[in-house]
Amino acid sequence: MEHRQVELIPVKTHIVTKRDNIVDVIEKYAGPQMGPDDVVSVAESVVAITQGRYRRPEQMSPSLLAHVLARFVHRDSSCSSACGMQLTIDEGGAVRVLVAFIVGGITKFFGSSGMFYKLAGEQAALIDDVTGTMPPFDKMLVMGPKDPGGVAEAIKARIGCYGAAVADVNDLKRAAVLGVTEGLDPSELSRILIDNPFGNGNQQTPIVIIKNYAAAAAKRG
Repeated sequence: MEHRQVELIPVKTHIVTKRDNIVDVIEKYAGPQMGPDDVVSVAESVVAITQGRYRRPEQMSPSLLAHVLARFVHRDSSCSSACGMQLTIDEGGAVRVLVAFIVGGITKFFGSSGMFYKLAGEQAALIDDVTGTMPPFDKMLVMGPKDPGGVAEAIKARIGCYGAAVADVNDLKRAAVLGVTEGLDPSELSRILIDNPFGNGNQQTPIVIIKNYAAAAAKRG
């Protein structure tokens, strides 16, 4: 699909909290602009916030294991803080994370990186540390969302659009689609969203409409 055939429309919302239902939010702000050929994507951190999946660092008591392992993780990773590592342990289990750390260290020695995140559980790569999310959640650690595929299907069912997706995108040219509705290609959506049309957190545009997606896909086919 040629990306110039689709139009990306960031949608501004209010500051979303756990008191919100993400499907209601998308229906309110994006629904009026959407048609049957469109796909709606939503930032994974906002979905997680509506699910209450965040923690205040001052309310956490990281274990000795979390403190030790965090010291050996690259500082750009959310797992480099004791609290971030503790969330990874809470989600994946201490034994799994420890095994992932050991195996990751061995494979890294032989030139293969990233094994820790593959083995420690999906949350290891999804946790946003303090300052990693829009205010006021920039003072909290935000985990990845639960059941992103189910969330995407619920959005499509309510809006009546061509499809929906939950995506993790940043300004470092990293885009990962965590959940999509049936029939959508996650890798294609990742390429479309790679320039982070969601913007930064201060812009409050956690929703992006991909206009004319179905028509562009049909032309490609």
